[in-house]
Amino acid sequence: MKHPSPSLLISAAHKSSGKTTISIGLCKALRDRGLALQPFKKGPDYIDPMWLSAAAGRSCRNLDFNLMEHPELTAYFERHAAGADLALIEGNKGLYDGLDLDGGNSNAALAGLLRAPVVLVIDARGMTRGIAPLILGFQAFDRGIDIAGVILNNLGGARHEAKLRAVIEHYTDVPVVGAVHYDARIEIVERHLGLMPSNESTEAAARIGEIGIAVSRQVDLDRVLAISGWRPPTRRRGSSRATAAEAFLAAAGVRIGWARDRAFGFYYADDLDALRQAGAQLVPVDTLRDARLPPLDGLFIGGGFPESLMQELEANAALRADIRRAALGGLPVYAECGGLMYLARSIRWNGVTRQMAGVIPADVVMHDKPAGRGYVRLRETEHHPWPQLAAAGSGVELPAHEFHYSTLENIGDEVGFGYEVLRGYGIDGDRDGIVYHNVFASYAHLRSVGVHNWAARFVAFARRVKAGARQSAAAAVNREPELIF
Repeated sequence: MKHPSPSLLISAAHKSSGKTTISIGLCKALRDRGLALQPFKKGPDYIDPMWLSAAAGRSCRNLDFNLMEHPELTAYFERHAAGADLALIEGNKGLYDGLDLDGGNSNAALAGLLRAPVVLVIDARGMTRGIAPLILGFQAFDRGIDIAGVILNNLGGARHEAKLRAVIEHYTDVPVVGAVHYDARIEIVERHLGLMPSNESTEAAARIGEIGIAVSRQVDLDRVLAISGWRPPTRRRGSSRATAAEAFLAAAGVRIGWARDRAFGFYYADDLDALRQAGAQLVPVDTLRDARLPPLDGLFIGGGFPESLMQELEANAALRADIRRAALGGLPVYAECGGLMYLARSIRWNGVTRQMAGVIPADVVMHDKPAGRGYVRLRETEHHPWPQLAAAGSGVELPAHEFHYSTLENIGDEVGFGYEVLRGYGIDGDRDGIVYHNVFASYAHLRSVGVHNWAARFVAFARRVKAGARQSAAAAVNREPELIF
């Protein structure tokens, strides 16, 4: 049974096959045709979704087996896919790769759960006749997965393409829906993705345009649309979603700043939605250019690459001092990974040390290899500033993920830790989530899904602090002695 929403899962035979480039190109090419594309990305990821969002003109959404139960994941997908002409899902790694032996969290499992047809991207460099058993093997491994087409990538020329098409047509029943020749101008390898996230990058916009043109010329877009189940709409879609979002902003009573610039851009779209739905008005803060914080009731600093821009961050001494003053004065602050690094005293990388905000009494040291990488499991401690108790009265356990090359040194004794690390590394292998004043900063990346709605808890905490400050101010006014002249 086909999923009611037109959808397509772009996967690959193995990692680094170019599926991100192809996915970006499809989003841009189909968007240029006038279609409303809703991009999704499987698993925990920030950088690929940035590119997909920029290409589609619509916020990419993450689908993660580790953080979401099957019913929630399916409902989440249907809710966001319903507002678009086509849902395009980019997988991670290979089609059948995953953590579990049974493949329960693989791309194939996601395609099966969502009943989405699969287009397989194959890096065909150096391949000719051997491509047939590869495709046949992928089909035979799980007959329940609909491998509806292949896109050949990194082809060596017209002769190479002709040979591969002949082999695939002779030995398999899988149509070739695209054949993309190698072109360094459109290549986006992991190195580029890591060094050039798409936020605030004119180079990224130009690259997306080039990729979109290349894909539109070398991929049969009509065939891709037919595979997805898309049909021309009979009426225009409404704009109720935009109206609802505007209503959230109009009703917002808590101003939450969020660092949104070249240094910090790792945010899940649904976390930002959850903040707004909890009553927050999101106020952008540029850590590289703004001299002062705007009036705020809370501050959220997500992940990013502060080490790559640490000279520029250090140069903005005025904002660093203002953030330090506000945070030590009681402003609720939540920071993840790169945000934690920025709030520390300093960052040391490649023998160079730069001063950061100086909120958290600790120093950051960068390493050549990851200190923490992958899924983590955390248990909240009694020090958590916005706790959520389990049924037994103890701190809840929650899933998250981490990816950091840095560690902390010279941590002050005055800090607390909001998490016990059950799986993963965190700050020292046992603890994560530094608590200092009203600041909560961790290496773990959370996501507001299911019962773990951190965004609502943070907004509620900011609201309580704001209300407490007002009461304190009112009490201080009432205590002032009457002046007699």
